[in-house]
Order: sequence, then C-alpha cells, then structure tokens
Amino acid sequence: MKSSSLTAGLKLAGFASLLLCSLASAFAQEAAIRKNLAERLPNLPKIEEVTKTPMNGLYEIRVTDNDIFYTDAEGNFLLQGNLLDTKAKRNLTEERTAKLSAIDFSALPIKDAFTQVRGNSKRQLAVFEDPNCGYCKRFERDLQKVTDVTIHTFLIPILSPDSAEKSKNIWCAKDKAKAWLDWMVRDQQAAKASCDTTALERNLAFSKKHKITGTPTLFFADGSRVPGAISAQDIEKTFASIKTP
Repeated sequence: MKSSSLTAGLKLAGFASLLLCSLASAFAQEAAIRKNLAERLPNLPKIEEVTKTPMNGLYEIRVTDNDIFYTDAEGNFLLQGNLLDTKAKRNLTEERTAKLSAIDFSALPIKDAFTQVRGNSKRQLAVFEDPNCGYCKRFERDLQKVTDVTIHTFLIPILSPDSAEKSKNIWCAKDKAKAWLDWMVRDQQAAKASCDTTALERNLAFSKKHKITGTPTLFFADGSRVPGAISAQDIEKTFASIKTP
C-alpha cells in the first residue's frame, strides 16, 4: 500500500511539474510576443489579449477596439485576415469577432429608439438603420413577414447629407413607427417636423463606441450582432437558435 501511495504521489508531482512547465512556457511566449510586437510595431494598438489558436504555432492578438491579428510564438510575423477551420467548415475569426462585438441587450438605450410590437411580442430585436440605406429598405420589406416580435429601431444618420433631415422628420413624427414604415416600405416620405433630436446624437455616439459602422445592424436578445440585411427566414433561424433561460 505504501509503495502504491508513493507511486501515485510521484505521478501527481510529475503531472504538477509538467503543468507548471507548460504554464511557464505559455507565459514566456506571451511575454515575447508582447515585447517584440510593441518594439517593432510602435503604431500597433495596445495588445489586450494573446490567445493560442487551434493552429499549431499561431497566436491570436486582440488589440484595442477588438481588432484581431495573428502572429507566431515570437512575434516575428503578423497577419490580419480570416482564420478558417477547413475541416469543421468554420470561420474562426468571424466567430471570435461576433463574440467580441456582442452587446448585452439590456444595455441598449431603448429610450432612444422607437418600438413596434407584433403578435405576442415575446421575441426581441434591435436594429440600427439609416433612412437612406437601400439595404435597410429591402430588409424592412422582408421584415414584414416576421411576427410575434418586438422591434426597437435606432436611427443613425450616417450615409448621406440629408440622412439627418429624414431621420429628424421620422423621429419627430406623431407616430414614429408609421412614419418609418411609410418611408421604408411604401416610399412615402415623412412630413417636415421639429422636436428634440438629441436621441439621434446619442445613437450616433453609441454606434461609434460599439463600432456599428454599417446599416442595417441587428442585435438579438442574446446580445449577438448581425451586420447587414438578412432575410426573414434567417431572422427566424436566429430566433430559433437563441437559448432561453
């Protein structure tokens, strides 16, 4: 029994020693990457995180603003682009970026949006849009097929010189949702109107902070972000994939 216990103890000590060596090696590699890249590329944004990727010898570098780069164990080379897992048919960079760009739905400034309620309203969707966005018009027309949803629309006038004026007229309309759909779905422009439009300024600031640079940009209740106009069918698929508590 004593011999057996001693053997087990030696094995455990050996495993612990191996683990410590592995951790020390990982820390040393990260330190080398940070040091070499900072010295050689002084204009590179601050490195926030270094993570080993599934590809041997390749490390992910996450810098300020959540931009992603890739490097070797010593920071001798730097790559920017998509890392694809061809066997699993996954875009690892896209998946990582989506995770980093997610926003807690409860943190969205709903007071600066107008809301449409359809059916039982149980599902939640937030959309950032510009009234001059052609893709947004296509998206809104297809979105009419989706029911049992609450839609929060955030106006961000970023595309054209008169986007601000159109956004103001829609935001200041007596029925914001109707004015929006009249324009986006039925091509009926909102009448001129005036009111406090600081909500639009806050939307622009929020968009800049969270790198919402294109329209439409969708956010689902689990915080996931989808850039671009997707079909009603894809919206339904995304709703179905969201895990409810």
